[in-house]
Amino acid sequence: MSLAHLPDRGVLEVAGPDRTAFLQGLVSNDVLQAVPGQAVWAALLTPQGKWLADFFVCATGEAFLLDAERAQVADLAQRLGRFRLRSKVTLRDASEEWHVHAAWGAAPLGGDMVLPDPRLPEAGWRVLARAPLPADATAEAYDLHRLALGLPDGTKDLDREKSVLLEAGFDELNGVSWSKGCYMGQELTARTRYRGLLKRRLVPVAVEGALPARGTPVTDAAGAEAGEMRSGRDGLGLALLRLDALARAPFRCAEALLTPSIPAWMRLPAREDA
Repeated sequence: MSLAHLPDRGVLEVAGPDRTAFLQGLVSNDVLQAVPGQAVWAALLTPQGKWLADFFVCATGEAFLLDAERAQVADLAQRLGRFRLRSKVTLRDASEEWHVHAAWGAAPLGGDMVLPDPRLPEAGWRVLARAPLPADATAEAYDLHRLALGLPDGTKDLDREKSVLLEAGFDELNGVSWSKGCYMGQELTARTRYRGLLKRRLVPVAVEGALPARGTPVTDAAGAEAGEMRSGRDGLGLALLRLDALARAPFRCAEALLTPSIPAWMRLPAREDA
């Protein structure tokens, strides 16, 4: 087993008797599925269906703990608070009380809350603890693990008020409920899926050469635009690539060569030339 403390993750506590109905009408996934021992991965969207934040919804029995990017916790609380109205809900930054870890390989033995990562079995577990646990791996090692699986990581890979959930695999990775009913941004998300409007995807890439900075343009051998670089490290990365350009791989990105590697979980539309 590998266990890493993730200091760039924080926790937003959502409590009160109306917490379930409150979140259910706002986030992309079905929070009724978040019960002790089972987390839900979800996102908050703009009314136009663009990504603002994503998080793991973890239930204590008395509250929901949102495992989110630490830098986004305050903004997430503020945005959710705008919709509280008369709901009996409290929002509190609990990042100093709860420490977020990730484990992969074998199941972890410690932690107050040990929850299978709902995105992929291979991703491992989310572990929340009242104090940092003894770690045998670094946050950088976990970052490499999630890159190898092709898992997006918040603002490292998505653009606020611009990215669409299905570009980042939220459908295949269990981040969207298609049956729970309305939530903010649902209309565009559903339309993108059912009308086949998706033109780009975040795709894992092998990086040969110096790692390009986030946002560096990706081009094919003829110099035609194919996408842009997102996060990466140690020869692995994610790039936002045009679906119609995938057949023209490998790609150039600054001084590096990028070779896409489509993971087994990812569903791409069939190409006419396939």
